[in-house]
Amino acid sequence: MDNKEEQPIEMVSFEIIANAGEARSLAFQALDEAKQGHFDVADELMKKSDESATLAHKAQTDLLFAEMNGKKTPVDVLLVHSQDHLMTSMLASELIKEIIELYKNK
Repeated sequence: MDNKEEQPIEMVSFEIIANAGEARSLAFQALDEAKQGHFDVADELMKKSDESATLAHKAQTDLLFAEMNGKKTPVDVLLVHSQDHLMTSMLASELIKEIIELYKNK
């Protein structure tokens, strides 16, 4: 049994929010660096962004697997909010990666 399955859902929600928020912030920092032509810094920031996003996504995936294994997850506004953060962070990251490529090819 994964340790996240035993955590209160509020803690899992906060973990998703914190990591997704960190991923989003790092991605926007990377975009700022790319605008200035600092592509090595931008790439490093995107790598860190991806690492934070992976942690958020893993917490979400753990919830999904727990649900598949019969452990019902209580859904509350905080959990919904965490999913919002994760999805907007993922979309921002995908778009920022494309924008950085545009700056590189400029």
